Parts: sequence; structure tokens; C-alpha cells
Amino acid sequence: ILEDLAWLGLDWDGAVRIQSQHLAEYRAALDALEARGLLYPCFCTRADIAREVAASATAPHPGPDGPLYPGTCRRLSADERAARIARGEPHALRLDMAAALAAIPGELSFAEAGRGRLRCDPARFGDAVLARKDAPASYHLCVTHDDALQGVTLVTRGEDLLPATDLHRLIQTLMGWPEPAYAHHRLLTDPSGRRLANRDRAATLRDLRAAGHSPSQVLALAM
Repeated sequence: ILEDLAWLGLDWDGAVRIQSQHLAEYRAALDALEARGLLYPCFCTRADIAREVAASATAPHPGPDGPLYPGTCRRLSADERAARIARGEPHALRLDMAAALAAIPGELSFAEAGRGRLRCDPARFGDAVLARKDAPASYHLCVTHDDALQGVTLVTRGEDLLPATDLHRLIQTLMGWPEPAYAHHRLLTDPSGRRLANRDRAATLRDLRAAGHSPSQVLALAM
């Protein structure tokens, strides 16, 4: 990937940060949130959550990542949580959204290129997962941590991640991290309008290079 980006004419400052080499730093951020009572362990599997949502008397509230978590484990006592963790039960760490929103002053917003300041609604994510048994830190925690650490002032990414900015601004505010500006660009799609993705075996930069395209031709495809 780095070789292909260099071929395209992109450059970067210093070594590329590899998140799997910095898990202790993310753990420290999680510990800080946990010490403030803003995280809780969740022992539910995806199947457990699906059953509870299906059994609910009310229609499930949709969030950006699917139906909102119903808060099953939020209601567990401290003793039960400790006992289940001591037994080695797999669990995720969820952000207590109500407690997190109560811990910040006022409303959140962010500066989006070409659109001015946009108001945030992190509550639509519900009690978001910030760590899982198979991933010691979630994307949401890692990127906000690393943006702050590396002094990123403009986050540029696909428009499919625009909703996630609401949650990222909440994490930044809770942790006292600086607020960057944002620019969410349109996605590259195939002729049918479907987003180009690895899972669909869409053409990669390496494929385009092998087909004889020049860097300027590839850049023109994205314009």
C-alpha cells in the first residue's frame, strides 16, 4: 500500500503509525474513561442482542451501525460485573452514552469543509463499543487518540464516515483532545453506483498500475 501511494505521488511525515503496536496507549485511554464511570463491561453476544431487540415491545431504534444496543449489561450491579470478569467471561467495553453526555458542557459540533459547522448527535450511536474481546480498542477510540497524538488538524476521509464524527467529537471532548477540522469526500463507485471495496474485489491501485495507467490517469479517475 505504501509503495502504491508513493507511486501515486503521495508523501507523509515520518513513520506510518501502526495501531497494533500501541495497544497499551489505547488501554490507558480506556482506563481513564473507566475511572470516571463512563464505560461498562458488556457480556452480550451479537445473538443475545438480536434476540433482545426482537423481543422488545417497541420497534428497535436504528443507529448508524444498526439497531441500538438495548442496555442489557448497563443494568448489571458492580458485584455481578466483577464476578463475571473474574470467571473469565468474554466481554466488550461500552461507552455509557447517557453518562458521557452528562459529563460534557453543552452541545457538540464540528467544522466540515464547504458546509460550515455541523451539529453533533452522538446519542444516535447508543452505548457504542470502544473495545471488544477480539479488538482491544475500536476504530472510534484509535483514530481520535492518534489524531490528537499526531497533531492532525484536518481529517480527510470518505463520506460514509461522516456520521461517526458525532461520536468522535464526544470522545475528543471527554478526553480533552483537540478538535480537528473535517473533510468528507464522495466515494469511488462502479458504474452501478456501488462503492468500490476490497470485499467485492474492486480494482486496486496495483491493478491499475499493472494495466499501464499512469499516476495522472489514476488521479483523474477520482476527479
